Amino acid sequence: MSDQARVPISTDSDIVMARQQGRAMAAQLGLSSTNQALVATAISELARNIVEYAGYGEIILELVQQGGRRGIVVIARDQGPGIPDIEKAMQDGFSTTNSLGLGLPGARRLMDDFEIVSQVGQGTTVTVKKWAR
Repeated sequence: MSDQARVPISTDSDIVMARQQGRAMAAQLGLSSTNQALVATAISELARNIVEYAGYGEIILELVQQGGRRGIVVIARDQGPGIPDIEKAMQDGFSTTNSLGLGLPGARRLMDDFEIVSQVGQGTTVTVKKWAR
C-alpha cells in the first residue's frame, strides 16, 4: 500500500471504498482496531456529505510524519455549494437536509485535528488527522 490514495466520491460504493482504504492505511500506520474504526467512520461521514450536498468530490488519504509523530490525514474535498455558516454547520443536530446533523461535528470528535474551509458557490475542504500514540 502506498502512503497516499485518492478515492473519487459520487456513490455509496465510493464511500465504502474510501472507508476500506482508510482503515487499511490506519492499520498500516499501526493504529489500534478502535482507532482504525474511528478513522473509517470519520471518512464515512465526510464522504456521505460529499454525496449528499455536492454530488461529487474526492477523499485523499495520506500517511504523514510531523515532528516525532506519525499519523493519517483525510482530506474531503468537493466543488459543491459550500457552507454558508460553518459555525452553525458544526453544531450537533444542525442539518439542511433533515438528516441527524452529526456528520461534521461527529468527524471532529472522532479525529485528533479538524479543519474546514468552505466558500459558498466554490466548495468545501475538510481536513482531519488521527495521530498514532
